[in-house]
Amino acid sequence: MPDLYLALKVVHVVSSTVLFGTGLGTAFHFWFAHRTGNVVAIHHAARSTVIADLVFTTPAIILQPVTGIAMALLAGHSLLATWIAASIVLYLLAGACWIPVVVIQLRMRDLAAACARDGLALPPRYRALARTWFVLGWPAFAALLAVCWLMVAKPE
Repeated sequence: MPDLYLALKVVHVVSSTVLFGTGLGTAFHFWFAHRTGNVVAIHHAARSTVIADLVFTTPAIILQPVTGIAMALLAGHSLLATWIAASIVLYLLAGACWIPVVVIQLRMRDLAAACARDGLALPPRYRALARTWFVLGWPAFAALLAVCWLMVAKPE
């Protein structure tokens, strides 16, 4: 049992690191490409962001609750313990922000691809999507930071 707990903990910590690192890295990359106004650069950044979310972020998002709940149960913690319940609620909040962000990223990627292909400027719809993408990122990031603190501090 200790070996299983340790293995779950390693996967949990690594997937948390991947979730934060990929999230921050792709957001930084995409946002700064967006700020250049260069449609081709924006298209490439949007495309790589979508791929990174598929390859790295999505598996980490799945592994986090699976390993977290398994560790809690193995350690004998109630899933209703305040720090665990709060973590679950915050994680769901982050997910509620992330799911629309993925859809928005796909739309932004497609708009940027069409504009890059046709030599056009990005339409106002793209800029509206970019604003929503940016705004939704903040509560998701804040919620995951709070989850990280709860996991480390385990306040009762």
